[in-house]
Amino acid sequence: MSCQLRLRVLRQCTPALALAVSLLAGRGAQAQAPAGTVEPVHRVANAAAAQAQQPTQVAARIAEPAAGAPFDLEQKPGEHPLMPALRVAQEGVQHIDADIKDYSAIMYKQERIDGELQEQEVAFVKVRHQPFSVHMFFLSPNKGRECLYVAGPNGEKGVLHARDSGFRKKLGVFELDPDGRLAMAGQKYPISKLGIRNLTTELIDVASKDINFGECEVRTLQTTIGTATDKRPVTVIEVVHPTPRKNFRFHKAQVFIDNELRVPIRYAAYLWPQNPGEEPPLEEAYTYLNLKVNNGFTDADFDRTKNVELFKN
Repeated sequence: MSCQLRLRVLRQCTPALALAVSLLAGRGAQAQAPAGTVEPVHRVANAAAAQAQQPTQVAARIAEPAAGAPFDLEQKPGEHPLMPALRVAQEGVQHIDADIKDYSAIMYKQERIDGELQEQEVAFVKVRHQPFSVHMFFLSPNKGRECLYVAGPNGEKGVLHARDSGFRKKLGVFELDPDGRLAMAGQKYPISKLGIRNLTTELIDVASKDINFGECEVRTLQTTIGTATDKRPVTVIEVVHPTPRKNFRFHKAQVFIDNELRVPIRYAAYLWPQNPGEEPPLEEAYTYLNLKVNNGFTDADFDRTKNVELFKN
């Protein structure tokens, strides 16, 4: 994702500023998958034998498209293995812009900041695309934290309204610059970059750069992801860069595209392991479960002066 900002929490601040700084911050933790989700089992057939590649050459290793995939993932002769996935992502943005006005979901987020993997956060989110609007109500680890953001009608930066949980709830609602150091403390990206459309455009940006380089392996498969009561069939696109290079952001990335809704509902990126045989460490993961689209959200859903449910005492 773009606008990657890594800002350290201020060491000393007033109680009110301490709230703002800690409002979205997480703690160190082990990599976690969303509770109740089903991780994919990788069964890749007919992968071509790996060829020795120079860094600037295009690697020709791609698995056969996953059987039953509702997307055209066929690699054309002579093209980079990432091109089919790039086309799917571009079509996905067009689909979102044309057919998805808003959505609600349970969002699971886990990020590595300054080398430390933070605790997984879970929040109920409501998102509207135009004007871009977000309401977040945290479910864990600090149930009751709440954030509200609305951009201007032409994409102008808005104001982040935020309130903490527990005894700090009494300090009230803070108005913050969404890109400022207080709002960004403990966060990898600003709230203005949240959501499935922003995720898809970021995937396009990364893939558009990666197709200029080789050492890229792409695999696809079919699996399900979700809770026991809401399993979603998905197409998984896995991209692997075997060798660390300064032009690559990750060792391995997995994109889970909902076969029915045709949007990504999970993205996970991993760094290169420090030692051979070790599992790659998680860099960041975002999952949207129980996704419900086109709820008919209006301005009132994101207006704290009109919606009594926002920042409710």
